[in-house]
Parts: sequence; structure tokens; C-alpha cells
Amino acid sequence: MFRLFSLFFILVVSIHALSDSAILKRADGLMKTSNKSNQFRAYNDYKNLYLRSIMAEDDKLKVSALEGIVKSGNKLRIDTYQYSKELLELKPKSKIKTSKVKKIKLKSSHKLESINFKGDRLVLEFDKPLTTKQVNYFTLYDSKKQQYRYIFDIHASMLTKSKTLRKKGIKRIKLAQFKPSILRLVIENNKKLKVRFKKDLEQLRITIDNSNKITPHAKSIKREVTPFRLDRNKVIVIDAGHGGKDPGAVGYSRYREKIVVMDIAKELKAILKSRGYKVYMTRDRDKFVKLSNRTKYANKKDADIFISIHANAVAKKNAKKVHGIECYFLSKSKSNRAKSVAAKENSADLSDMNFYGKQSFLNTVNSHNIVASNKLATDLQRGMLGSLKKSYKNVHDGGVREGPFWVLVGAQMPSVLVEVGFISHPTEAKRLVSSKYQKKLARGLADGVERYFVNCK
Repeated sequence: MFRLFSLFFILVVSIHALSDSAILKRADGLMKTSNKSNQFRAYNDYKNLYLRSIMAEDDKLKVSALEGIVKSGNKLRIDTYQYSKELLELKPKSKIKTSKVKKIKLKSSHKLESINFKGDRLVLEFDKPLTTKQVNYFTLYDSKKQQYRYIFDIHASMLTKSKTLRKKGIKRIKLAQFKPSILRLVIENNKKLKVRFKKDLEQLRITIDNSNKITPHAKSIKREVTPFRLDRNKVIVIDAGHGGKDPGAVGYSRYREKIVVMDIAKELKAILKSRGYKVYMTRDRDKFVKLSNRTKYANKKDADIFISIHANAVAKKNAKKVHGIECYFLSKSKSNRAKSVAAKENSADLSDMNFYGKQSFLNTVNSHNIVASNKLATDLQRGMLGSLKKSYKNVHDGGVREGPFWVLVGAQMPSVLVEVGFISHPTEAKRLVSSKYQKKLARGLADGVERYFVNCK
């Protein structure tokens, strides 16, 4: 008990070590520099303030955070369209217009035709001349692995599959389709490199100097490069809710939750694996798994994140009125809505509740993962909305909420329960059983996972 209290105390101290105003001042200062790593750090600070504003229900702080997210996102050419819409709802007279954000959403009209080394210069040849906005370059440093990553995000697509290039003195050079519209080139090395690039009509020429004449002291490295992590050496456990004797919610036209969420979970697994992640599922067929065994499995796999997928439902008399997608993270619920949803999802295995008990639940809620889970839930929610709204009308944002879900209790990593929609709603239920809709929803979740790993420290 003392150890749990100590962990909680450390959490509180770490969260409140800097005031909101201090973090905002730091982020504003970082944004004034021309260093891309500092700009990414500022972007991350603004997102942390945004999450704090949600938890504190502080609209003034939320406006400041959203203004920072959109401003830094524009500089870094990150899609902040949903954030800008929320900003305009809170502050209609804001000078940051939605249309300005849309301009950076470039289509991948360019195609990569070849990539080859010419001496120390790596040359990428495209089918059309490149524009200035099509290439985004930034540097990341993994302080734990002591690895440098020099990353080029290019608004283009590949004619061939992903490939790894070899160059003496460089650990690895990987080229892959990061997103349908973004081609990513990553140059990875254990020692600092001098990387320069030039756009010349259809060519992107990258000069790599690995002479390492200057080896900075370890302390100076930390001052020069912000220690962000960006790699796909991550383990993800996906939990398809219910299963076997437990059908979950039975909704419109007798559609069953356990089947719908399994289809979505399989789609998500396939997408994440194709992007290089290690992915496991708590169940890969129609079988019943106790709630406590699901997080135990994730802990055994030493997962970095745990995502439990479910579909919501309401009584028939309200079926046509209630719809939308929601994300929940583990906490003592603050609303009747959260308690109601949690009661439905918890009902599958009463023995788990007796096993954990009230005190154990409260201790788990105070774990250090609560803030990270909130971040993950926010990114997953935005990922789904961004993917679905491109093709479907009336996609309702149910928001990110807190709730006492027993399937998340015991997880030793950031964990989220996703309600992918209301299987009781006629229109939403038909979409949920559609293969096309499931793929777009899974792609949105995968994009949210990517965003979370890029921005988490």
C-alpha cells in the first residue's frame, strides 16, 4: 500500500511540477525557434496542455492550447484540421481559419520512380517536380537506445514495396509508405550524422556525411536534440470485446457485438502489422475470455498499449436517437453516462469485480498510466473521426470519457476501451457490419496509434 501511495505521490508531483502558464510560456518560446525538433517539442507541450484543459474543464486553457496546436501543426505540416474546427467553435473570431489548415493536406499526386546512392548522395527520383511544401524534414533522438533518426516525410507514393538500403557507416536506411499520402524515409544511426538535402525539379538529393569528426559529449547531445522517440519497435495488444458464451450487445437486425468487434480488431491488427508493429490479440476466434485474463495477457506480452474494442447499445425505444463513437480510459467515473456504459461492459464477468474489490480498483486508478491513457484515447478518437468523416455523413463524436471498466483494471501500460458505435442504431449498425466501414474505422485507429507514439515521451 505504501508503494502504491508513493507512486501516486510521484505522479502528482510530476504532473504539477510545472504550472500551465509555465508550460505555455516554454512552448511559445520553442515555437519562435527555427529548429524542427524544438517545434515538435512545442507541439507536444500544447497537446499536453490540451489534455490538462479537458481534465480540468478549463475552456480558457483549451483555447490557448488549441491555438498552439494549430500554429505549430501548420509549421510542421501536421494535420490539425479537427483541432482547428474545435478552436473555431470555442472562439469563432479566431484568426486561425479552418481553410488555412486544409491547404496543407496535400494529395499524393507524385510517385517515386527510383532511389539510388550516387557517392555519398542519396537521390530520390519522382515523376513530377517537387514543391517546397511536399518535403518535411526533422530529426529525432532516442535517449534510451542512443539512436539518431533523420526523417523525411514526402507527400508522394511508392511504385514498389518498402525497402531497406545499405550504406557503409550507417546503421539503417528505411523507405516505406507511412500513410497513403506520405512516403517516409528514415536514416538511423548510433552516431550523429550531418544530413543536408536539396530539391531539384523531379529529384530530392540527400547528402549524408558520416565522418563523425566531432563527437559531442553526452550532456551536450541532450541539450541539442529533443529526446523524442519515433520507432515501430512497439508491442500492441488488441482486445476484441466479449466472445463465446457472451455475445455482448445484440442490436439492430440481431447484429451481435462480439462478431462486429472481432472483424474490426482483425482489420486493425493487419494494418498495424503492415506498418511494422508487433501485434497480439487476446482472442482470435469466437471464444470467451475472462476480463482479468485480457490485461494479464497484455502484461505477459509486455505490451506498450492495450486497446479493447466494443460496440455500444441502448434500449429499443431510444435506438434511433443515440449514435456515435467514444473512447474511455480507466478512472472513477464522473458521469452517469460513463457509469451506465461501464455497467454494461462489466456485466460479462462478475467474478472479476469480486476479485479486484473496491480498494484494489481505486489503487489501480491512481496508477501512473492514467495520463498516458487519456492521451491515447484522445488520439484514437481523433483518428477514427478523421478517417470516417472523409467518406460518411453524420459521424457523431461522442468524445473522450472516463469510466470504471474492469477490462482495463490491472493493465501495466496505457489502456483504452473504444466504443466504435451503437449497434442498436439502424444506420450505424449497418455501417458497423460493412467491410468498407470496418476498414476505414480500423485505419483511423491505426493512425491514432501512430500519432500517440510520435507525440508521447
